[in-house]
Amino acid sequence: MLKILAGWSERFQQSAFAFPLAVLVAGLMVMISEAAYHQSETGLTTLVSMGQARLKLLNVVQRLSDAESSQRGFLLTDHADYLTPYHAAARDIARSMDELQAINLSLSHTDAERERRVLETLVNTRLSEIEEVLRLHQQGHHDQAVGLMLTGIGREKMESIRRQKQVLLDQQNQLIAVGLSDLNDTFLLHRLGVASMTAISLLVLAMFLRQGRLLARQRQLQQQAALAERDRLKIEVARRTHELTELARHLQNAREDERARLARELHDELGALLTTAKLDVARMKPKVMQHLPELAERLTHLTETLNTGVALKRRIIEDLRPSTLDNLGLCAALEILCRESSERMGVTVTTDIEAVPLAPSAELTLYRLVQEALTNVAKYAQATQVSVRLQHAAGWALLCVEDNGIGFDPQLVPRATHGLLGMRYRVESEHGELRLITAPGQGTTLKAQLPVVEIEAEVPATGA
Repeated sequence: MLKILAGWSERFQQSAFAFPLAVLVAGLMVMISEAAYHQSETGLTTLVSMGQARLKLLNVVQRLSDAESSQRGFLLTDHADYLTPYHAAARDIARSMDELQAINLSLSHTDAERERRVLETLVNTRLSEIEEVLRLHQQGHHDQAVGLMLTGIGREKMESIRRQKQVLLDQQNQLIAVGLSDLNDTFLLHRLGVASMTAISLLVLAMFLRQGRLLARQRQLQQQAALAERDRLKIEVARRTHELTELARHLQNAREDERARLARELHDELGALLTTAKLDVARMKPKVMQHLPELAERLTHLTETLNTGVALKRRIIEDLRPSTLDNLGLCAALEILCRESSERMGVTVTTDIEAVPLAPSAELTLYRLVQEALTNVAKYAQATQVSVRLQHAAGWALLCVEDNGIGFDPQLVPRATHGLLGMRYRVESEHGELRLITAPGQGTTLKAQLPVVEIEAEVPATGA
């Protein structure tokens, strides 16, 4: 059988159709790859559009709630300032409905568009009821306005709107699932195409190597060429590795910059909104206590809810971008992180942290590394004690996070788990090294070393 295959191989190599056939196959593989790419691009664009549709849908319900809040505020205070949010919400709802309609039409989702029209009718009806209540109040019929508002019709309408919103969300979830399935099929086709191209390339290479071995001189030349190619590939691999490392650093910096931007926006925008809401509640409280004492408990609950929102905002901002790291430095930030993690997990966390001169990006890397390690301890380790040590030795910052938990087998970590891999790439992007020491029943130790900022060389010159 092998002799037959060898004979066919020799005849194919000597055939005039060998090279054109190889070119044809390669062209087909390229076409398959390009088709898979365009299908993937179309699928991703569709998924993005459906994601935007979900946001528009949620915005409609949220803005309708804002309109109701504005109505209640106006009825309670009789201040015209409360009408401004109502009109803004009405305009935003109309705009979101139009944009949602445009998305459905662009994606040819007739069922979703039909359900959207039902939702639009419900929303318009609810807005009309709110407008009628406001009109009666402005005309001096306050009792009629309050009576109309307390009939429960509005609540029933909102329940219908929420049910209709859920129907649309369920439809979109089904469409997203179908889109993801199509993307997976496209990716599978792309993988098959690449695998086929690789197999054919290897087959062609094997044929030419076999033919080269028939001639001694050509074999020698091919060996020399192979050595040269190997050296070139080593250089290319080193270059690509460096590029990938730089890319990983850029992606990490971009992500941290985006986190910082989101933290600033949350602090400025959401913080201002919550503060304004608290001030409004504070201004309303004396009048409510005087005229509507039965609402005092609800007003207190509203104040507590706003305080919870402020605390949640602060916690989210700290998770996005630790302000302690920027304001107090790495040592204080790690101390605070370890203390808060200890209180949250109910686990003893001991620290031995030494000031180390590091670049800002390296400080953020170490902070995120400790943060991720403590998160893993809370999720998986079942530990009772954790120690965090940071030391300066021989031009390196040495970080060690050790727990007495159940440990694990590193070979059995699922491929879908990217936490450890992300840590490793992040440390390597800072020209450092990460080591994991663990075994079942023996706890886990995470060690990282990063180069420090070279400032010691400047001290003798200054002294001179």
